[in-house]
Amino acid sequence: MTAVAHINRIATAVPPHPVHDAFVAFVAGTIPDPRRRQLFERMVARAGIERRFSFLEPVLLLDGRITDSEGFYGFAEWPDTGDRMARYELWAPQLAMEAIRGLGMADGELAGISHLVVASCTGFMAPGLDQAIVSGLGLDPGVERTLVGFMGCYAAVNALRLAHHIIRSTPDARVLVVNVELCSLHFQRTDDLERMLSMLLFGDGCGAALVTAERHGIAIEDFRAATIADTAGSITWRIGGQGFDMHLGGEVPGHIGRALKDELSRGAADGLLRGRAPSDYALWAVHAGGRSILDAVEQGFGLDPQALRWSREVLRDFGNMSSATLMFVLAAMLSETDSTDCTGFAIAFGPGLAAESFRFTRLASS
Repeated sequence: MTAVAHINRIATAVPPHPVHDAFVAFVAGTIPDPRRRQLFERMVARAGIERRFSFLEPVLLLDGRITDSEGFYGFAEWPDTGDRMARYELWAPQLAMEAIRGLGMADGELAGISHLVVASCTGFMAPGLDQAIVSGLGLDPGVERTLVGFMGCYAAVNALRLAHHIIRSTPDARVLVVNVELCSLHFQRTDDLERMLSMLLFGDGCGAALVTAERHGIAIEDFRAATIADTAGSITWRIGGQGFDMHLGGEVPGHIGRALKDELSRGAADGLLRGRAPSDYALWAVHAGGRSILDAVEQGFGLDPQALRWSREVLRDFGNMSSATLMFVLAAMLSETDSTDCTGFAIAFGPGLAAESFRFTRLASS
């Protein structure tokens, strides 16, 4: 019998400083036109986000201007990509280690880790983040390492898919999966309102998971991906001179909503839902990419408003943390106890415009 991968535990971590209110005040202060500023503030109120976190500590100056305690985003020239990557190299390992420690693994369990899968799209470093984690944890230097880089918000699914295949081929493997993102390192100066609103979504966070063949937690069943035709320019993530330049087009929710409605009407066995009805899945773990994206999934699949409550709570409390976000949703889902097994469906969207998904079963609490 083929081994089944199970997410046994998930732990999450965020940097120490809440930055959402400071960001909103900063951006509002840079919009001289009252009508555009009012539009920005209305969109902020509708975003469904109350908190986001960063290693950069906001500071309100006596003259009312906002910066951070290090002057990283100061009043002169903003940091170039090299400066931002230096901060990634400093802070990404710290956040990853905090999340991993949250798993509560004893030294013996850590020594048993056979594979490490790390996903991140907000920074580059070499030796890599995977090697920094091996060194920081004192793991066997021979542990098998894989780095999933620059895939964007759906990389959590790709990282779990790798763990799934590792367990299927090596049933006694113990896979540590880490998703770490420092989106706040890529704040851009801009007068474009759509780009301002895109940056409004993003925060920093890390999820760590232990995946084994042991039968407890969340059993992973299968994976499926799909791409929406003629949407390649809707989500882009390019390396610029002042950080990574993210474009999240306002048309994205519409593309997703229409594609999911089409998926539902086709009911094809080779579709994302595998020919089943949305009501066949008791649990929905949807990447919290933004309120409008969650609305598009809810409406496209005709879901009950409570179906996406975990995703909306994560969006409210942390914002969109790129690849780490789905792990926060799954962690919230795993923390709730249930007397029976519950089938579930997980999906995330990113550049392509593509969707990555998998089916799962949250096992009854023992």
